[in-house]
Amino acid sequence: MGTQDIPVNAPAPSDRERLVRRGRYVYPPGLRMNLPFYLFHKFFKPGNPILLFEHLRQFGRAAHYRILFRDVVLFHDPSDIREVLIDKAASFGKDRTQKRMKILLGEGMITSDGEAHKRGRRIAAPAFHRQRIQRYAGQIVEIANGLSAQWEVGGPLDIAAEMMRLALKITARTLFDTEVTPEIQVINDQVNIIMDLYNYLVAMPRAELLLNSPLPGMRRFRHAKARLDEVVDGMIAARRKDPVGGLEQRGDLLSMLLAARDDQAEGDGLKLTADELRDQVLTLFLAGYETVANALAWTWLLLGQNPGPEAKMHEELEAVLAGRLPTLEDLPRGAGGCGDWAIQAEERRHGVFQPIHRSSRPALVPSPGTILAGALHD
Repeated sequence: MGTQDIPVNAPAPSDRERLVRRGRYVYPPGLRMNLPFYLFHKFFKPGNPILLFEHLRQFGRAAHYRILFRDVVLFHDPSDIREVLIDKAASFGKDRTQKRMKILLGEGMITSDGEAHKRGRRIAAPAFHRQRIQRYAGQIVEIANGLSAQWEVGGPLDIAAEMMRLALKITARTLFDTEVTPEIQVINDQVNIIMDLYNYLVAMPRAELLLNSPLPGMRRFRHAKARLDEVVDGMIAARRKDPVGGLEQRGDLLSMLLAARDDQAEGDGLKLTADELRDQVLTLFLAGYETVANALAWTWLLLGQNPGPEAKMHEELEAVLAGRLPTLEDLPRGAGGCGDWAIQAEERRHGVFQPIHRSSRPALVPSPGTILAGALHD
């Protein structure tokens, strides 16, 4: 493999901006000691990594820390993040946390690498064409408006539970073209069981080799995964009975994946296999349900704690919508036509996002003025 490096600006040699040199590698400034030494500091709580990430912002666009024998670089600047995730994606692999997700999601778009990831993107691309997104947007507005109409004005509301209910309804409609049926509820219940075990699976060394062991956690996982696969496979088999023209007419994500073709493949590779289809469906379900619901719940919490941005959000909504329901065409009209709504700016400012982890390929060789780490986080 040829040399592919991540360029960084060489900072001034102050204490805070001191470069760290270790062997062949040059890292940005950051924590001086190994991370476990900071266990009793306010900025490091293993259950809340955001505290650490916020603390590391003081070091600029990139910061370095070390966990035992592993060097980690935290990137804040969008251009650096783009370079790792897009421009030089082939030079970086997904780390153990995401690889362990393969136990649940198989070779879905979140977990796959290389050609498998490219193939998944090619096949799924038609489902995310602008015309399709416009249709999904209309469904999302309809469902959200219907659910909010059930809320009592001025009354108490469990916003986390309501956002889960909203996201589940939207996922059921856009992914399966259905309401929250018993099958959807089974998928939801089994995914929740598995996600409750996720940290256990990530932390356990060689968890893949223990899947068939009699450990209680592994037994719960096997039962939940088998039930999940059974229900999803049944829904896919039922949808396969629709004619191809009928699939395209329905327009939901499952139908689009069933009808999709990989133009760069031949023979049987033109269409998704049964395993590939199930993996993509589970990936889309997980990405569109729990992640979205949690982001929405935290967004409402932050708006409730920050009256200024909340007032600005209402001003924008009134100025752009004037009391009507939104459409996809309204997105570029935020911030006086700049397309940046106040609520989006607040989400970025407060960091309502899950970090993405990447590991550099060991074959990479750094050159002067570059950073290469054993792991990279954005």
